[in-house]
Amino acid sequence: MSQLTLYGHPDSGHACKVALGLRLAKLPHDTVYVDIWAAPETRPADFLAASPLAEVPLLMIDGVPHVQSGAILLAIASKYKVLGGQSEAGLTRMRELLMWEANRIGMCLPQLKEAKRVNGEGFADGAIEWLTRRFEVDSRNFARWLGDAPFFHGEEPGVGDCAIWGYTQWVKEAGMTPTDTMSAWLERMRALPVDTDPKMLFPQG
Repeated sequence: MSQLTLYGHPDSGHACKVALGLRLAKLPHDTVYVDIWAAPETRPADFLAASPLAEVPLLMIDGVPHVQSGAILLAIASKYKVLGGQSEAGLTRMRELLMWEANRIGMCLPQLKEAKRVNGEGFADGAIEWLTRRFEVDSRNFARWLGDAPFFHGEEPGVGDCAIWGYTQWVKEAGMTPTDTMSAWLERMRALPVDTDPKMLFPQG
């Protein structure tokens, strides 16, 4: 069995994606809390040596660093044949979902969440309105991607679900109202038999 160590923080939706994926795949791993609100140079030396941008998540697989949440999830699925990685069709599906998440809903929601945290300070005029309109489009497409299945990969959650969960878990904190379809999916995700609470994914100390 591989030795896996995940570096992350509960406020990072990208780190939460990977943490959830590891748990759903039942892959034993260690977690290391990295304070993303502290100056980068104060972060653990081994983390800084392995993460070129000093960002989370960082997953060490048998001593080899892997960065960027989408790439990490693809590596997990491909290497261990989990979360949709068991077939070429599953891999194709996850690639499509990862690209959509990164360029659409996974782009606007983190910014909207941050805008709420700082009361819009530092955001250009019109930026929040633009992000909100993007989210409205993404919400409609969310339902199209999901279809009639309970999860984005069908009857069981896969990489796409982990990626999309990363920031939709905080949709209300971002000041957005989830559609009925999104709300129902979020409830199914919260009901999974693994930890989904960010503070449990990356406990401090």
